[in-house]
Amino acid sequence: MSRNFELMQNLGKEREMFEAAAEAEASTVVAEPAPKFAPPAPVEIQPLQLQMEDGQRDEVFKLVQRVFLVPGAARGRVVVVSGMESGTGASWICARMAEVLASQVSGSVCVVDANLRAPGLHREFGVPNHYGLTDALQVSDPIRRFVTSLSRPNLWLLSCGAEVEGMQTMLGSDRMRAILPELQREFDYVLVDAPPMDASDDSVILGRGAEGIVLVLKAHSSRRESARKAVRDLENASVRVLGAVLNRRTFPVPESIWRKL
Repeated sequence: MSRNFELMQNLGKEREMFEAAAEAEASTVVAEPAPKFAPPAPVEIQPLQLQMEDGQRDEVFKLVQRVFLVPGAARGRVVVVSGMESGTGASWICARMAEVLASQVSGSVCVVDANLRAPGLHREFGVPNHYGLTDALQVSDPIRRFVTSLSRPNLWLLSCGAEVEGMQTMLGSDRMRAILPELQREFDYVLVDAPPMDASDDSVILGRGAEGIVLVLKAHSSRRESARKAVRDLENASVRVLGAVLNRRTFPVPESIWRKL
């Protein structure tokens, strides 16, 4: 299935756009208005490890710039990436956001696999899944002991870690609440791959300790009302929605919608 996706950039108009032009697609995406900025110059020209088509790479660059590289944005930002449901490709997007961000900044980037029910970031980067987040949650050792260096000197992975009894409840623990600030101190940028919204409240829990959340919706699958409810739940929990992505898109976006983005 195609992994084409679109970054939607207008929170105020998403309801009228999709009710008028995308009723049959049953997909809603929401995001804050995109600020104007000049794209930063790459720190170092290196090939990306993770494969993407040209259009996909362009959209990932736009998403990274909107979320992390706006003028005046401070380092030490923790951002959660979560799918509306299973199978949206949120881990795929989170991994590529992390690598693209690392290619654009000199600061350190850490991507965290907090999808304990279905970890996938280690497969995206082609590294083993061991000695990661679940291991760190059981001890008080420094978090640096549990991260793995990836394709770039400033890119790190905190994988899911070993399967342990009761791991599904670990993300709401006091230890997890302590790990997020520690990651923020140790790394300049942190991306957290969270479980899908329909599986548990873990994304909301993680979002409370982060700058906000990026929602990933699946074309032809994610329902408009479900997306709206998810946004309301996040807002009620004081979690910012930083943006949203419509993933696995196989239909062209109508010109009338493009003109409003």
